Amino acid sequence: MFKDFDRELTSRGIMDSARMGHYLKTQAPGIESIKASAAARTYQTAKVIAEQLKFEVDDIETVDKLYSGGPQAYLATINATPDSVQTLLLCGHNPDISYFAEYLTSTDIGSMGKCSLAVITFESQSWAEISGKTGSLAKLVTPDDLKQSPA
Repeated sequence: MFKDFDRELTSRGIMDSARMGHYLKTQAPGIESIKASAAARTYQTAKVIAEQLKFEVDDIETVDKLYSGGPQAYLATINATPDSVQTLLLCGHNPDISYFAEYLTSTDIGSMGKCSLAVITFESQSWAEISGKTGSLAKLVTPDDLKQSPA
């Protein structure tokens, strides 16, 4: 039996990732940085999305601590992002990434489904300044949303 860390994306996961990548290509084409957990399925998700965005797959930054480091690991990852980056895609795991989105926005998001996207905007000019309640939830998108309506 595989360890959870080594589990690969299912065929449905690949399709959902491709849909989300297409959505991002049409709705948020300026993603400048992708940071993903080093877990197999999360990196695969980031890779499929990157391919849709025409983002260089080799430029995806894997962050080991996103696998089990809790919301603090997500905050540390964001805070370490260079200010030259305006738009960041962070690929991680539940429940931590859902908790983190709630922490940033003070919005009751609940548990985001697999391959869901929380678009969070910040007034801050520096990633290092981001902390709790500094973001606004602009949109929450699920793969099922994308099956029902075109991007």
